[in-house]
Amino acid sequence: MLRSLLLAAACLAPFPALSQGIAGPYLSARVAGFTNDYAAAGESYAELLAQGETTPQILENALIIYSVLGDFDAAVGVADILESQGESSQFAGSARMVVALRDGDLGTARGLIEGDGVAGPLLDGLLLGWIAAADDDPERALTAFDALAETEAFTPFALQHKAYFLAMTGDFEGADEVMSGRSGDGLLDATTRGIAAHAQVMTQLGRPEDALDLLTKANEATSNALLRDLQERLAAGQDIPFDLIRTPQDGMAEAYFVFSALLASDASATFTLLNARGAASLRADHVDALVLIAQLLEGQGQLDLAEQVLETVPADDPSFYESEITRADIMLAMEAEDAAVTALQDLTQSDGDKVEVWAALADALRRLDRFETSAEAYDRAIGLLPDVTERNWLLFYARGIARERLGDWEEAEADFRRALDLNPGNPNVLNYLGYGLVEQRMKLDEALDMIERAVAARPDDGFITDSLAWVLYRLGRYEEAVEPMERAVMLSPLDPLINDHLGDVLWAVGRKREAEFQWRRALSLEPEEQVERIRRKLESGLDVVLEEEGGVGPIKAAD
Repeated sequence: MLRSLLLAAACLAPFPALSQGIAGPYLSARVAGFTNDYAAAGESYAELLAQGETTPQILENALIIYSVLGDFDAAVGVADILESQGESSQFAGSARMVVALRDGDLGTARGLIEGDGVAGPLLDGLLLGWIAAADDDPERALTAFDALAETEAFTPFALQHKAYFLAMTGDFEGADEVMSGRSGDGLLDATTRGIAAHAQVMTQLGRPEDALDLLTKANEATSNALLRDLQERLAAGQDIPFDLIRTPQDGMAEAYFVFSALLASDASATFTLLNARGAASLRADHVDALVLIAQLLEGQGQLDLAEQVLETVPADDPSFYESEITRADIMLAMEAEDAAVTALQDLTQSDGDKVEVWAALADALRRLDRFETSAEAYDRAIGLLPDVTERNWLLFYARGIARERLGDWEEAEADFRRALDLNPGNPNVLNYLGYGLVEQRMKLDEALDMIERAVAARPDDGFITDSLAWVLYRLGRYEEAVEPMERAVMLSPLDPLINDHLGDVLWAVGRKREAEFQWRRALSLEPEEQVERIRRKLESGLDVVLEEEGGVGPIKAAD
């Protein structure tokens, strides 16, 4: 129901009658809202409000936009205007709740929930527990969590927050009973933050070995900076405090984060953003909430906002280097290439002992065709591996690509074969290595077998199918190359290189008019390379171009 309300308010509202002075800003805000350009929409709504606009529909949209931007004070200001006109708004209550919780106005917060409610029984129920905790009423807090746990769908969340509350108040034995399931109330979901909290509780009970065992098993199954950091600190004998939830307001932020994480896969991204912003407003260092906000914004194409959110991740947080890697990826997507590389280079200075940091720098440099420095960064990443396992195949494959582009085929081939040792049958590696062997005019039978295996593993991949056809063409098996090359174009019809390849194959079998059509189509797709060569083929034919290049005839294996 709430998602429907959001969509109706943000997207589907009818166009109101507007005076000439506000039509421009309103249209700008509306267009920005449709394209999820929240920053532009916020500026346009601010202009409308400055002009004294009071149309309820416009105010409701402004309230939503301000909330999604995390400016809940501005959202409450808009809510005040709405309510002064006798207009109600579900989103007004949401904004007022965040501000009340942030400012410690517990009476207002409790009144909002006990009135019409704010966000449904799960979030409201969790918040009631934490409001009681903030009001120094532990009995009432526990009662609220227990009451919420009576609804089966909410039991794991209610119990997790009950355990957080017990640990926050120093009752680590009680927290452990709930977290371990020994309380008999039910089992908790194995979330990253829940595991981290349980490990911290165990250390407070003098059970660091149990905590280390829990974290070791968790890190074998997943990869999370918070859990790895806890494991490393425990292994080093450091004291581990319970700091996942330090205050009732931290618990409130956690409630908003849990709610938004649940919404992330099913609900409107805008509604999910609103609640994730609530978590970050209540706890500025809630890194998981910040990362979720950035992911949602990136998914909506709001790269500037996503990058700005990630820039607020504290440098001393265990997840900082992961968030910086993500921020650099976003900057690359924004074509802020130098800034992205600089951020990753800075990261090698602060976190240069981490494989992921050097791998991220190497990947970025490779994407920018800076292959020499990319290969060097891959060297550093691989050199940091304590043991080489099957999970590391991609590092060798990527370094092989960088070395191949540098013309160092011998080292590149060694990397590709190492990647295949670690991940046998991987179609990407089989394709790249097989194609490279053909271009090197060596081990041709093995090369063709590799590419055929890659096609068998991924028959709907136009690029791999193109490799098979192109290898057959390069081997002089022109008639055999036609069918897979035509299939490659069907699978990837908008790729200029594949269309160009089909032209060459068709020319080789005498279908010259069709070949010219394919070359023209390749040019219409605006290729980034081979443009002059394609034009030369259209002017003089492939035979002349090959003769000029000294490449007439099928290739043979090198001695």
